[in-house]
Amino acid sequence: MKLHLVDALIVLAYLLITVVIGFALKKKAQQSKNSYMLGGNQLPWYMLGLSNASGMFDISGTVWLVTILFVYGIKSIWLPWLWPVFNQIFLMVFLSMWLRRSNVSTGAEWIGTRFGFKGGAQKSHIIVVIFALIMGLGYLTYGFIGLGKFVEIFVPWEFLSVYVPFDIPDEYVAHFYGIVFTCFAIFYSLLGGMMSIVWADLVQFIIMAVSGIVIGIIAMSALANSTLVVPDGWMSPFFGWELNMDWAGIIPEVNQKIRDDGFGLFSVLFMMMIFKGILVSLAGPAPNYDMQKILSTRSEREAALMSGSVSLILMPIRYFMIAGFAVLGLLFYEELDLMVPGRGLDFEQILPSAINQFVPMGLLGLLLAGLLAAFMSTFAGTLNAAQAYLVNDIYLKYINPKAENAKIQSMNYVAGLGMVVISIVLGFYAKDVNDVLQWIVGGLYGSYVAANVLKWYWWRFNGNGFFWGMVGGLIPALTFRFIFEGVLDTYTFPLMLLVSVIACLIGTYSAPPVDEEVLKKFYKTVRPWGFWKPIHDKVVAEDPTFEKNTGFRSDMFNVVIGIIWQTALVVFPIYLVLMEVVPLAISIGIAAVTTYVLKKTWFEKLPA
Repeated sequence: MKLHLVDALIVLAYLLITVVIGFALKKKAQQSKNSYMLGGNQLPWYMLGLSNASGMFDISGTVWLVTILFVYGIKSIWLPWLWPVFNQIFLMVFLSMWLRRSNVSTGAEWIGTRFGFKGGAQKSHIIVVIFALIMGLGYLTYGFIGLGKFVEIFVPWEFLSVYVPFDIPDEYVAHFYGIVFTCFAIFYSLLGGMMSIVWADLVQFIIMAVSGIVIGIIAMSALANSTLVVPDGWMSPFFGWELNMDWAGIIPEVNQKIRDDGFGLFSVLFMMMIFKGILVSLAGPAPNYDMQKILSTRSEREAALMSGSVSLILMPIRYFMIAGFAVLGLLFYEELDLMVPGRGLDFEQILPSAINQFVPMGLLGLLLAGLLAAFMSTFAGTLNAAQAYLVNDIYLKYINPKAENAKIQSMNYVAGLGMVVISIVLGFYAKDVNDVLQWIVGGLYGSYVAANVLKWYWWRFNGNGFFWGMVGGLIPALTFRFIFEGVLDTYTFPLMLLVSVIACLIGTYSAPPVDEEVLKKFYKTVRPWGFWKPIHDKVVAEDPTFEKNTGFRSDMFNVVIGIIWQTALVVFPIYLVLMEVVPLAISIGIAAVTTYVLKKTWFEKLPA
């Protein structure tokens, strides 16, 4: 354990800052429901973008990204498309503007603007609330146990137990740490709402940016005096039908890791990632903190700018740090402790082991504060979104529609604390972080795609179809993990999608269309492109000045350019750490050219 007094003081100083932020913004957050949930729609887009980027700088994701860069080299830049990371480009180009035009507080409230409030629309509203709360609990549980396991590496219980007047069984030490740091995240997020979350995220990002730059420089310094020994193909982003990367004679154990991951047929995986990723991106944001940040912006223009800024803010700094840790891990592999009791060799220990080995005193405290803050950012944002659904879409809609502001604030506190308590209880029963994460990604996101694509682009789709599409997706998404045991969720996605689409169609045609007035109002307000001709004709008949959204081709062009731009932002900091001059120059050139194209074809055409 390398944690010195100065490191501990830096961590404590960060925690104290979060408490101060919570108290400082409490009064402003309590002015209204909108002030608490959405920051009063007064926060500038660049602050919200930085906050969103900060929330994505999470511990578990960073651990995984360091691991895959270590194993797969530059080819690892494609693997985050499993999420898919390029969904931010779809949001930037058009979906954030569509969502913000609706002028609502939550995703469930948005459902009312699309399907109305009668019949199947009520079921669709309820299923979105349930989906959002289950996802919120999943992410809170995931963050809670992930943080505890991370802290346990740097502050072993045998070190801390001499200062604590009680004993904790070994299997619950991580949970104890998770509860302690969760309390700080609860404090500032409950008191200050969205405003305190955004300001705390600003502090967190500054910490992570400084830490990331220093780590990258340390790795570059070490690499300047050493030779990086990696297999053929490691330095290239290009691939054939198969991965064909052989670690034999270098670190033979990595070959087993590649077999376990199931990424050998890389071209097949890549095609499936694109297929799934495009559909997930077209569906728009899930009802979580990402959606809440979009709804918190001041206008549709700022919603687009906020989503666009996330990649620019996050990717270069994050991947400079990731590349730094991966290079240090490769150079000093023999010095790393990657053995985990009961599991054996675990390459996901590269990040924490490298931190212990190579991060100097002072910077260690700063880095730990940043990684803790990253957890707290994700946790607080998720908690804020869950509160919004509980209070806005359950309490104010069904229980007390005329509640005064003081009562709403009390319910925000009760809802937030209730969600946290349940997530902590679930954390005690979850096997590990990966188990929870796979459940979220494989189950919940699988059920989300079909219904949420159709809601934007097809006028005939109704609340009944949305409800059954969500249910028809959720059931196979959760059961396929057991039916097709050991198979990547990406490979079972087409079958899952087929079941969900059938459920959407049966549900839609077994009920009448959405009320015509609701559809016309939605179409005029949101102005989506897609299959809206019958509604478009009715709107034009009433208002001949209405102009159809003809931006499909330009939007798709900007999406393609945007994905290339985002990928260049990922790859150039890696080549910078590796000090590969020619690939670095090429990647920076691609980033510069795509930036100029987007300026002309996207930025200059945003609404005023």
